[in-house]
Amino acid sequence: MNHRRQAVRGLAAALAALVALTAAGCSSKAKTGDGKQTGAGGVKTGEGVTDKAISLGALTDMTGVYATLGKSVTQAQQLYVKQVNATGGICGRQLELTVRDHGYDPQKALAAYTELEPKVVGYTQFIGSPFVAAVKPRVDVKDKGLVLPQAWSASLLGSPYIRVLGATYDVETINAVDFLLTEKGLKSGDKLGHVYFEGDYGENALKGSKYAAEKAGLTVVEQKIKPTDNDMSAQVAALKQAGVKAIVLSAGPRQAASLVGVAAATGLKVPVVGNNSAFAPQLLGTQAGPALEKMYWFASPSLPIGADTPTAKKLVADYKAAYPSDSLDNGIVAGWTAASVFGEALKKACESKDLTRDGVDKALLTLTSYDAGFGMSHNLGDPKAPSSRESVIIQPDKKVPGGMRTVRQPFVADAAKSYTP
Repeated sequence: MNHRRQAVRGLAAALAALVALTAAGCSSKAKTGDGKQTGAGGVKTGEGVTDKAISLGALTDMTGVYATLGKSVTQAQQLYVKQVNATGGICGRQLELTVRDHGYDPQKALAAYTELEPKVVGYTQFIGSPFVAAVKPRVDVKDKGLVLPQAWSASLLGSPYIRVLGATYDVETINAVDFLLTEKGLKSGDKLGHVYFEGDYGENALKGSKYAAEKAGLTVVEQKIKPTDNDMSAQVAALKQAGVKAIVLSAGPRQAASLVGVAAATGLKVPVVGNNSAFAPQLLGTQAGPALEKMYWFASPSLPIGADTPTAKKLVADYKAAYPSDSLDNGIVAGWTAASVFGEALKKACESKDLTRDGVDKALLTLTSYDAGFGMSHNLGDPKAPSSRESVIIQPDKKVPGGMRTVRQPFVADAAKSYTP
């Protein structure tokens, strides 16, 4: 326990130091607007906005642990920008999306944020809960540019500028454990394994599993790992020896493939359920593919890319046309949802004739029932709460478009209803 706390404190201290350095390094940079200029159409403009363009940033991971997710999220957002611009843009201005790949490296992530901060009105994505948490003090006090992260840590709640789309990891994990209890035979008195990344993501998910376990009479067996740990053999051995009846995974796709593959090969054939970022359909083409289809499920803040909705069907067709050689996955849904939420906020800000960062932030608060077309309604009116507590349970299935099929429609576990993130 002490070792884990020291590790988390060490990561937090390192990120805080990097934030201080990057803040100092950008203090002399000129802003692109002061928030008090009046542009075309009598609309107030500020950082990242001119009479012709609205500049957005994307801080992604296309080469690190979430490379598959980052690529899909980014391409979906680039597609959104292209389609919006083809119909005239927003507020008479074309959208511009500047992408920076940080490779899930703290220094690169914070340097990229510092570089783009004076140039954009906000960010349609920022992958990595620890990195978003590290810049949160800057965003809240000084920068105030809207951030829609591809991160669901409860530590990000409370900021009027960093807004979580969907259930936070702790709520999502409570929903995932409920699935194990109601549909996969887990019962009071059983041991539940939990393999999780050190840092914001894993620690927040662990809070959810412990809360659900307390409510259900379970014992949680913890296995903490690093994002660079790809072989889960030691973790599987420890969980097998402990006699766990099910496993929760709060890590990345690589860890999911290793964990499930090793578990199946060594006879630990128990249900495994992951958080939303712990799967990529590309895994079905690996040696772990058959085991994933039999033993693995994951919780998601939306219906999958292959959902039977008009928006999903159109997005599939458009994405295939734009990127014919790339696979379909839920990163596309996440990216499209975030871009469309940001776009809707820009449209509302335009109606109020205020495209400053403050104007966009205020406009977002008016979106109290926004449906991006994937089965979830998002309430963005309360910065202290996630936009939804619902989760969808999805199972890998290579026969389904996108390699995923829904096995439980959007729901909120009773334990999640009473839980405060």
